[in-house]
Amino acid sequence: MALKILILVLLACVVASLFSSFVFLFKDVDVPESRRALYALGIRIAFAAALMLTIFYGLYTGQLGLNAPWHGV
Repeated sequence: MALKILILVLLACVVASLFSSFVFLFKDVDVPESRRALYALGIRIAFAAALMLTIFYGLYTGQLGLNAPWHGV
Protein backbone atom coordinates (compact mmCIF):
# COMPACT_ATOMS: atom_id res chain seq x y z
CA MET A 1 0.00 0.00 0.00
CA ALA A 2 2.87 2.37 0.77
CA LEU A 3 4.25 1.88 -2.74
CA LYS A 4 0.96 2.90 -4.31
CA ILE A 5 0.82 6.02 -2.14
CA LEU A 6 4.40 6.86 -3.16
CA ILE A 7 3.43 6.48 -6.82
CA LEU A 8 0.46 8.83 -6.37
CA VAL A 9 2.64 11.39 -4.56
CA LEU A 10 5.27 11.28 -7.31
CA LEU A 11 2.58 11.65 -9.97
CA ALA A 12 1.19 14.68 -8.14
CA CYS A 13 4.71 16.15 -7.96
CA VAL A 14 5.14 15.68 -11.72
CA VAL A 15 1.86 17.47 -12.43
CA ALA A 16 2.65 20.26 -9.94
CA SER A 17 6.10 20.82 -11.44
CA LEU A 18 4.65 20.89 -14.95
CA PHE A 19 2.02 23.42 -13.86
CA SER A 20 4.64 25.59 -12.12
CA SER A 21 6.81 25.66 -15.24
CA PHE A 22 3.72 26.70 -17.23
CA VAL A 23 3.10 29.57 -14.78
CA PHE A 24 6.78 30.61 -14.87
CA LEU A 25 6.70 30.58 -18.65
CA PHE A 26 3.99 33.23 -18.71
CA LYS A 27 5.18 35.24 -15.70
CA ASP A 28 8.73 35.63 -17.02
CA VAL A 29 7.87 36.81 -20.53
CA ASP A 30 9.45 40.21 -19.85
CA VAL A 31 12.61 38.68 -18.32
CA PRO A 32 14.43 36.77 -21.09
CA GLU A 33 17.32 35.69 -18.83
CA SER A 34 15.02 33.93 -16.33
CA ARG A 35 15.49 30.17 -16.20
CA ARG A 36 12.74 29.30 -13.72
CA ALA A 37 10.68 27.42 -16.31
CA LEU A 38 13.73 25.45 -17.40
CA TYR A 39 14.56 24.48 -13.82
CA ALA A 40 10.96 23.46 -13.14
CA LEU A 41 10.99 21.22 -16.22
CA GLY A 42 14.28 19.71 -15.03
CA ILE A 43 12.68 18.92 -11.68
CA ARG A 44 9.74 17.37 -13.53
CA ILE A 45 12.12 15.07 -15.38
CA ALA A 46 13.67 14.00 -12.07
CA PHE A 47 10.23 13.28 -10.60
CA ALA A 48 9.22 11.36 -13.74
CA ALA A 49 12.39 9.25 -13.56
CA ALA A 50 11.73 8.52 -9.88
CA LEU A 51 8.14 7.60 -10.75
CA MET A 52 9.25 5.18 -13.47
CA LEU A 53 11.84 3.58 -11.19
CA THR A 54 9.21 3.16 -8.47
CA ILE A 55 6.80 1.51 -10.91
CA PHE A 56 9.53 -0.81 -12.23
CA TYR A 57 10.46 -1.72 -8.64
CA GLY A 58 6.84 -2.49 -7.84
CA LEU A 59 6.48 -4.69 -10.90
CA TYR A 60 9.79 -6.46 -10.21
CA THR A 61 8.93 -7.24 -6.59
CA GLY A 62 5.36 -8.24 -7.42
CA GLN A 63 3.71 -5.51 -5.37
CA LEU A 64 2.18 -4.17 -8.58
CA GLY A 65 0.90 -6.29 -11.40
CA LEU A 66 -1.83 -8.72 -12.27
CA ASN A 67 -3.78 -9.10 -9.06
CA ALA A 68 -7.30 -8.58 -10.34
CA PRO A 69 -9.93 -11.05 -9.04
CA TRP A 70 -10.62 -12.49 -12.50
CA HIS A 71 -7.00 -13.58 -13.11
CA GLY A 72 -7.32 -16.55 -10.77
CA VAL A 73 -4.91 -17.78 -8.17
